[in-house]
Amino acid sequence: MTTVMPEGEAIRKAVKWVSSCVQEDPDKPVQKIVHEAILRFDLSPIEAQFLMDFYKAKGRTEA
Repeated sequence: MTTVMPEGEAIRKAVKWVSSCVQEDPDKPVQKIVHEAILRFDLSPIEAQFLMDFYKAKGRTEA
């Protein structure tokens, strides 16, 4: 499945940052990391939803 990345530098940086954090600390809940990224990169509501959906689709967030 191909995921289309929305335009914008902030969302690209957020995805890279979340991926890096997941690799560094695989025991930390991904949902928490995603929420930190939303605040850290000041994502718009659409970008925030994309980020949450992106990691849900990957099966990486807590139920």
